[in-house]
Amino acid sequence: MASMAEAADEAGNSRTLSEADFAVPLTDRYFEDYAQGAVYEYGYTSVTEPEIIEFARRFDPQPMHVDPEYAATGPFGGIIASGWQTAGLFMRLYADHYLSRVASLASPGIDELRWPAPVRPGDKLWIRTTIVEARRSRSKPDRGLVHTHGEMFADDRLVLSLTALNFLAARNPAL
Repeated sequence: MASMAEAADEAGNSRTLSEADFAVPLTDRYFEDYAQGAVYEYGYTSVTEPEIIEFARRFDPQPMHVDPEYAATGPFGGIIASGWQTAGLFMRLYADHYLSRVASLASPGIDELRWPAPVRPGDKLWIRTTIVEARRSRSKPDRGLVHTHGEMFADDRLVLSLTALNFLAARNPAL
């Protein structure tokens, strides 16, 4: 029998890449379920050249994102996704697999967002999340703040890194 990491998703939907995952599903995941040091991997998603061009025409109309002829002669040798589209692709996997559907309260922001390599049409993208810190709020004990180091890869090439901060409701607010 194939492991989770080897199992193919015939529909091309994203899925858990590793055997290890949270003990509870997104619909029952609270602050207490985010353990410092835990590492999870999820995937896959991809983007086509028409999707890259459509996004860029609306939000980041630089030639390397919208003009195939220019992009072919540019520094990347072809069309690449905008970093902002790359961040959106990361967010999709993050929301589909990692972020609680019942306890997510908001995010005060993202730190250290980097795009060390471009995303190209057809790249098979996956993410790794590492819980750097999870601490209960001192001023609002019904919630905690989770710092997650997020990385997105195209195969084994790092294409995005960031530190996400998320407020999550606590299952046991009195603790």
